[in-house]
Amino acid sequence: MAFAVLALLNPFDAGAADQKTVKIAVEGAFPPFNYLDSNQQLQGFDVDIAKALCDAGKLTCEFVIQEWTGMIPSLLAGRYDAIISSMSMSEERRQKVTFTKRYYDSPTVFISRRNNALQGFNPEDLQGVRLGVTAGTSQEAYVKQFYSTASVTVFPASPDLYKGLAEGAVELILEDKLAVYDWLTNTKAGSCCVFKGADIKNPEFFGDGAGIALRPDDRQLLQTMNAALDTIQADGTYDFINAKYFPFEIR
Repeated sequence: MAFAVLALLNPFDAGAADQKTVKIAVEGAFPPFNYLDSNQQLQGFDVDIAKALCDAGKLTCEFVIQEWTGMIPSLLAGRYDAIISSMSMSEERRQKVTFTKRYYDSPTVFISRRNNALQGFNPEDLQGVRLGVTAGTSQEAYVKQFYSTASVTVFPASPDLYKGLAEGAVELILEDKLAVYDWLTNTKAGSCCVFKGADIKNPEFFGDGAGIALRPDDRQLLQTMNAALDTIQADGTYDFINAKYFPFEIR
């Protein structure tokens, strides 16, 4: 497998001395979680969480930008020590790497046009309702399992799903909350629509959230990262970072 060249950016010292630098991989292309700003500096929720963890764990850390498909192979090859890049803790990945505790979770939600009068979102409430999902997603599998009486349209990609809702091809869509949040809040088309109903969290379909990926034998770093995560969640640092990027809790 070919690997992208690793770009080392913004080394930062969290106060540790005479210890190995911990290299942390991010993709740098997934706003608002990790991205390069106009000055080519890393920004985002993942980046701020990583800095806070290194500070709490008294680690000297350095960021590495890594193309997504090479994330786990490069970790296992020792090119860096941790992945803090919105990586979901799937069973397939757990067979290759060790994950810390979850550091955020993105529920699945229904979204409709603002003028839609739908109130209930149980399967019996949505019988015959035109419901959209994206092909190959956990949301598609969930709808097929629980909402078979809805009139389901499967769109090839998320932009098509959002367009279908905005233009009225479907009445309701089911989507990852954080994935659709930027469209709802930062695009003209997305202003048509709003979240509906309660957040849906089902580990069988939607996983256990995002964790920090480490090599399986790196037990000391696992212990340090988990302890640091406990610290920033207890002292308010996590909530401060959460509020900087999202007006709702994503723990």
